[in-house]
Amino acid sequence: MARVVLAMSGGVDSSVAAHLLIEQGHDVIGVFMRHGEKAISACSIDGTREKSTLLPVLNPRADHKQGCCSALDAEDGRRVAERLGIPFYALNLEEEFRQIIDYFVDEYTAGRTPNPCVQCNNWIKFGKLFEYADGVAAEYVATGHYARLQPVGDDQTNSPSIPRLVRGIDLSKDQSYVLFGIRREYLRRMLLPVGHFDKTTIRRIATDLGLNVAEKRDSQEICFVTSGHHGEFVRERNRSRQTSGEIVTTTGHVVGHHAGIEAFTIGQRKGLGVAMGEPYFVTRIDATRNQVVIGKKEDLGKSRLVAKDLNWLVEELPGGQIVADGTDFPCLAQIRYNSRAAPAFATIRNGELHITFETPQFGVAPGQAVVCYLGEQVIGGGWIESSND
Repeated sequence: MARVVLAMSGGVDSSVAAHLLIEQGHDVIGVFMRHGEKAISACSIDGTREKSTLLPVLNPRADHKQGCCSALDAEDGRRVAERLGIPFYALNLEEEFRQIIDYFVDEYTAGRTPNPCVQCNNWIKFGKLFEYADGVAAEYVATGHYARLQPVGDDQTNSPSIPRLVRGIDLSKDQSYVLFGIRREYLRRMLLPVGHFDKTTIRRIATDLGLNVAEKRDSQEICFVTSGHHGEFVRERNRSRQTSGEIVTTTGHVVGHHAGIEAFTIGQRKGLGVAMGEPYFVTRIDATRNQVVIGKKEDLGKSRLVAKDLNWLVEELPGGQIVADGTDFPCLAQIRYNSRAAPAFATIRNGELHITFETPQFGVAPGQAVVCYLGEQVIGGGWIESSND
């Protein structure tokens, strides 16, 4: 039996993950990560306004909570842990989340489209949580992500080989894309129990267990943007920068004005603030001029992209080709979390990843991640820097 630190968000997936790990015989420690952003409305539990006392890294009293927008989620997690009979602690990671928030604000202000969930996995969930796990002598860190780890056997040193990261069974919920950036060596110490089930089964298990989160809705918003409006969030934290400007077509005609480039992303159709008589999309954001460029759908299509800040979860490809500068290979490349992976050809050159798609892809956005797959396996990827036709 191994000790496992489980990231518990208060949702159904991580709650059922706790049950599955217990069934497997593990000693599970539930951990809730607080980001510290206050909600617009007062946070409360059972009608009582919460105190703003910050939690220590390890708090032996599970009923002490930091007053923030995630207080209800923390209470849901605590109740699940209590029902399952496992310890539940809250980590005050407000300073660590500040790094995520600063990245989020900086990227939108630069006309890019950030992905804070991927960076949170890289920096916090599979960064700080491993530090915490080491501090409590835990062998593994687990989450409720819909992805799987496949063992590949042992190497010649008799130490466990690094498993493959592959898509979850439920492709409609697959989250392997957001895990591409974790450190390769962490794969040995990760557990992803819900990836072997579909969402319907996970909810049914929660119902059978009598968990209060069985029918809880999946979170659709960025956890620290408590208002649900990311443009307002960025403007509030970047008042010194003027980002309003013109809305122009791909041919250079000014058709309107906007309050700030941070409210737009490549591929956006709704909320443009202009009526064109037919569907128009954001095709480019020029941060130097504060211009939002819009065009027709065909103007969105991109056949090539360049990505930087690469991370590889394999050392070599099938057939023995080492993943390094000069390597080229066919793959499936996914440009966004909710997009489909598309056939492409990848080349690593001067530390950059060059992707050429078989057919143009719509909505390629600088700041997003491009993730390379071989079949269902994640082999790595990088952060999109530029694209062209």
